[in-house]
Amino acid sequence: MPILSDLTPQVDETALRSILRLPGDDAGLAAAAEILAVAVPLLEPRAFFRDDFVEARDETGVVIGGRSFRSRVLRSNLDGIERVFPYVITVGGRLEQEASAQDDLLRQFSLEAAADLALGAAGARLEAHIRRIFGTGPLSAMNPGSLPDWPIEEQKPLFALLGDGPDRLGIRLTDSLLMMPRKSVSGILFASEEAFTSCALCPRPRCHGRRAAYDPDKRASLGLDS
Repeated sequence: MPILSDLTPQVDETALRSILRLPGDDAGLAAAAEILAVAVPLLEPRAFFRDDFVEARDETGVVIGGRSFRSRVLRSNLDGIERVFPYVITVGGRLEQEASAQDDLLRQFSLEAAADLALGAAGARLEAHIRRIFGTGPLSAMNPGSLPDWPIEEQKPLFALLGDGPDRLGIRLTDSLLMMPRKSVSGILFASEEAFTSCALCPRPRCHGRRAAYDPDKRASLGLDS
């Protein structure tokens, strides 16, 4: 698969102001615009994905492209699903470096927030690309490390499945299996009429990144507390 390198950097200004708790007055708009003026030129959103198929499955996981993935949640999400799309996305390391160089912690946080929003926007455009090319319906994703059921160690088979794709994007795994640049995300996309998010299975009480309410019944149905 080719690298998707024509992803125009995008940061939702309204979302950025909400995260930073900036007012909608002239001062708030000016502050957001100044952050975007610094952040956007440093963004380098790029993505790589594969078109793969589930080759085998059992109670504890699946085999995709000859690689074994151990997760009851992934196995449940892929029940009846044949085609999947392993992927990796990054917005590069330049904005990350700029944020790290800041002495002002609020400014550092602001630039990091802009990078996170840009990464999310790149992910949405990758999904739109896959839906257009392959004619799928709505897509959901699972990411290694997002749940104890699919731990960060699953980055190893995922990166093996992705082949030279991460290298071509300039992404590497550290010894602790974190991605560098940090503003990168990897996972498996799959068709799902009912949107899936790992947040619904996570009981963590305080999380600023929560995207869905915790669903203890869903968690229990997957045997995650057993």
